[in-house]
This record gives sequence, C-alpha cells and structure tokens, in this order.
Amino acid sequence: MTSTQTEFERPASRIEQPEYDELLARVTAWVDGPGEEWAERIEETGEVPRALFDELKTNGYLSMAAPVELGGRGLSFSQWMGLMEVFSRSHASIRMLVHVINGTWRAMNPYADDEQREKFVKPSISGDKLVAFTLTEPDNGSGADITCTVRREGDTYYLSGRKHLITFGVACDYWLLFARLEGSSGKDGLVGLIVDRDADGVTVEDTSNTMGVRGTDHARLTFDNTPVPVSQRLGDEGDGLEIALGGFLTPSRISVAMSCVGLAERAQQLAVEYAAKRVTFGKPIASRQAIAFMIAENEADIEAAKQLVLHAARQWEEGADAASALSSMAKMVAVDMLTRVTDKALQVHGGLGYWKSEKIERVYRDARAQRFEEGTNEIQKTVVARDVFVRAAAKAAKEKTR
Repeated sequence: MTSTQTEFERPASRIEQPEYDELLARVTAWVDGPGEEWAERIEETGEVPRALFDELKTNGYLSMAAPVELGGRGLSFSQWMGLMEVFSRSHASIRMLVHVINGTWRAMNPYADDEQREKFVKPSISGDKLVAFTLTEPDNGSGADITCTVRREGDTYYLSGRKHLITFGVACDYWLLFARLEGSSGKDGLVGLIVDRDADGVTVEDTSNTMGVRGTDHARLTFDNTPVPVSQRLGDEGDGLEIALGGFLTPSRISVAMSCVGLAERAQQLAVEYAAKRVTFGKPIASRQAIAFMIAENEADIEAAKQLVLHAARQWEEGADAASALSSMAKMVAVDMLTRVTDKALQVHGGLGYWKSEKIERVYRDARAQRFEEGTNEIQKTVVARDVFVRAAAKAAKEKTR
C-alpha cells in the first residue's frame, strides 16, 4: 500500500461488471435527458439551482468514487473515470459538481481522525456538506510559497491572508484551506485546516462572472484573524502540502484529463450531427473532404488522449511510481487535444457555431477552463521534465556502479 492509498481506498475495490454496466447506462441516460434540460436552465439563469444539487445527491452521483466504508458506492478509480467521461459531456457546472465532490474526500480522509471523519469526510461524501478546496492565492503559486498564515494561541489558530479562484467558495459549508505557521518558510510550516464558512473575520467576494462554466460559483476570500479550532486541523503541523498535493492532486489531474475527453466527445458528436444535416450545393457537408478530414482527426485525437488517461488511472490504482508524472502527461495531452477538437468542431458549424443558439458555442467556452484547472500545461511540463531527468540521472548512477 502506497502513501497515497489508505485502508479506506484499496486498489482492488470495484463493483461487479453487470452492476457497473447498469450504472453507466443510467448515468448516460440522465446526462442525455434531465442533464441536458438542466444545462439549458443553467445557461439561461447563470446559476446552479439547489434542486439540481439535490437531484445529483438523491441519484447517488455525488458519492460514487468513495469506498463503501465511507458511505460511497465503492467504484474503482478506473470505473469512476468511465463515469467521469460521461458526466463531462454534460454542462460544465454539472461536471464540476460531481468531479469536486467525488474527489475532495481523498485529500481529507488519510489525515482525518475518527471524529473528523464523521464530522467532515462522510458528510462531504454523502453530499450533506459541501467542502471547497482552498489552496490558490492571488500573489503566489499553489505550493510551498503560499503566504496565508496562522498563529496559534492555545486551542485556536488565527488565520490571516487571501485566497482566490476558489470553486464553490461562496456556497460551501467549509473551506479545506492551506496556510503556513506564522514565521515559517518552506513546506514544513504548512498546515491543512477545515474552516467554517461562517467563521468570524472572513470577507467573501463572489467572482463567478466567468467566460464559461456558468453557474459554478467562485470566490475571493480575505481572512483577518479568523479563529479556527486546532481540532479542525488535518494531520500534523507540516503536513499541509502533502494533504493538498499528495494523495489528491494525482487522481484529480487524471479526472480533469478525463473531463477533457468527455467534453471533446460532446463537441465531436455535435460536429458530426451538424455535418450530416447541413446541406450545401445539394449535398451534406459531411461528404466534403475538408469536413470529413476534420472529423477523422478529431476521432483519432480523442481516442489517443483517452487511452493515455486510462493508462494513468490504472497506474495510480496500482500505486506505480510513474503515476504522478503520467497524471501530468495525461492532463497536458488531453487539454491540448480538447483545444484542437473544439476548434475544429466549431469550424464545422461555420459562422452559425458562433451564436449562442448552437450548443457548440457553450462547449467551446467551457473547454477553456480545463487549461488552468489543476495546473496549467506549463506546470505539467515542468513535472514531466523533472521526472524524465530524475530517471535519467538514476539510470546513469546505476550504470556507474556496474
């Protein structure tokens, strides 16, 4: 068992194939039916209704990836990726809900004590409480350089600093937040805290007016000596970076990569349907070689990225050392693929695709978000390159000892 897998998530955990096939068919039918109706409503209002959240919860779609011991469905990670692919064909805010809620528990659970598991982890998995992952800051990167600070007085931390781009940061019940001990530097001074949404000394700004992913709330947060009970710290002081990046980031990057695959499949579907019905000079444009070649290139592009994502998922399940680098490769490749596919799918629609009357317009806007979610491609390339050079150095050192 690796450091990123606990007794609550065994690589062998999975549901039987007939049960999975039934679940996959049910999710697909929901995405194609009610999910599409919800998508239209979200685009019209710019909001995700509480009724949608309740429907996802009632259907069990917010608790599928977690182990049975924690109240989840007990899917393997690869099985969950198959469902993530389908959900990602839906509205981006629907994908965001099921992605985040089916993943946040991975960061909390390995470091939670029994009381925290009952109070925070299980209610998050059940959908009774919404926990917002709160790492990114406006003046720093998203790692050991964060400057949001806490000072401890007895059994209370006092939190000061700023966070931004926090998904569900407005409507959540708790922020899963990362800060550093006052006066510390580097990763050893970081702590992971579960902060009450209604705690004193917090200013919440709604920054949800985004290009795409309409309906999902995003927040800018300012903390001014906000009290946080020490009992709401996950793990030990110094565990913060490992909580934020260790067992959470790798599977989350793979999940985002699969969301790129699903959204690309939706763009391709719309392009194929439009090419079949749009007629010029007495023929559907699907018969035009220029259009057919774009469709063919998209199909190959999607399949290639999908197989890399699935390979990364299986490697993570097995606890392979290569899983972290593969997650970055999958995210990097899938994001670039999604950019190409949505661009060609929009081009197939001609000028009409630029109008909001066409569904491809929303897909095109939503596709831009994955390019910074869980790290930009520049970050992914840094991770992959570092892995390449570390392995090369290890190989050279090994050969010298022969």
